[in-house]
Amino acid sequence: MAASADLKQVIVESQTLLRQGDARGALAYLQSLATQLGGHVDFHMNVAIAHRNLGQLSFAIEALNAALAIDPYAFMPMLSKGAILEQMGDLRSAAQVYKDVLRIAPGDAELHDSLRPPLARAQEVVDEQAAAMAAHFRDTLGPLMREQGSESLARFEECMDVVAGVKRVYNAEPVQVHYPRLPAIPFFDRSYFPWFETLEAATETIQGELKSLMEEGMPGFKPYVQYAPGTPENQFKPLNHSDNWSSLWLWKDGQPQKEAMARCPETTAVLEQLPLADQPDFAPTALFSALAPRTKIPPHTGSTNTRLLVHLPLVLPGPAGFRVGNETREWRIGEAWAFDDTIEHEAWNDADETRVIMIFDIWNPLLSAAERRMVSALLGTHRDWLAGAG
Repeated sequence: MAASADLKQVIVESQTLLRQGDARGALAYLQSLATQLGGHVDFHMNVAIAHRNLGQLSFAIEALNAALAIDPYAFMPMLSKGAILEQMGDLRSAAQVYKDVLRIAPGDAELHDSLRPPLARAQEVVDEQAAAMAAHFRDTLGPLMREQGSESLARFEECMDVVAGVKRVYNAEPVQVHYPRLPAIPFFDRSYFPWFETLEAATETIQGELKSLMEEGMPGFKPYVQYAPGTPENQFKPLNHSDNWSSLWLWKDGQPQKEAMARCPETTAVLEQLPLADQPDFAPTALFSALAPRTKIPPHTGSTNTRLLVHLPLVLPGPAGFRVGNETREWRIGEAWAFDDTIEHEAWNDADETRVIMIFDIWNPLLSAAERRMVSALLGTHRDWLAGAG
């Protein structure tokens, strides 16, 4: 306790000297007590402040390193080290330190207002250096990439951006069922789905039935997000029980929705030709999804990577987009895609009118027929267990 009291007194006196502009006196005073107090983070932090005020930046870094040797997770010494490295013009080293600073920074609620500007600057330096590294990779490796001819290097380009830090790693994060060893592929290649041509050829037919529904005021469309009272809403709170994101289900949790099918018989007939997922009380799922003007669906993940979702755009009144992991795409009328919805994804409609797409689920094509049968059995067994039937 005595050492702690002495330390507090020494810090107060050294900071008084610093405020008076006597950085040299503060440093001499601190150095005279190094043997007694050299085991304390705050002691070395104040030595660093004195050196920095004197313009002795390399000595300030040494003092901060001594503080971090005592506590490698000391926030203020780490933040100060990044700032001094930046002041010295060593932006690459500063960015590496700032990355650690941002990882251990206090949460927003606990963060003192005085620390917001330096942390914002730390993020700027990290982002700037990441962009510079990504550009360097492309400049340096561009000739070698061009030598690969027509070979697709999209995955390698994403790898470069992840290494540089301009993009993050996205893995499958199923809410319910994770099937091991399936690759996390944001958008699957069309070659897996030769039946896309059948679906896309029916676009006008499906649009015709949707147009009739829209002219009638979209009967049967209900809020997509409908959490029961007491259920955590998290990022979906603005959309919970909101018509801003509404849907008309043709199949829901494997059950045909006969009223909706009666309104859309031709659309139903098209879907019945396709290899929809077949999982008792779970799939198929097929619906019209309507997103109101200037509305965003927040980032989220789906239930299981044993299935993929297919999108078919039907009404695109203006700017609208979709992101899965690091890949962002714009819809085009009559062009379908399939994606793994257990990878974080989000959608937005920046237009002044409602955007509507068709969504349905299919088996992940990387599962064998035997695996599909076993997954269906697992889902049924899991359901029964939760219901207390097993």
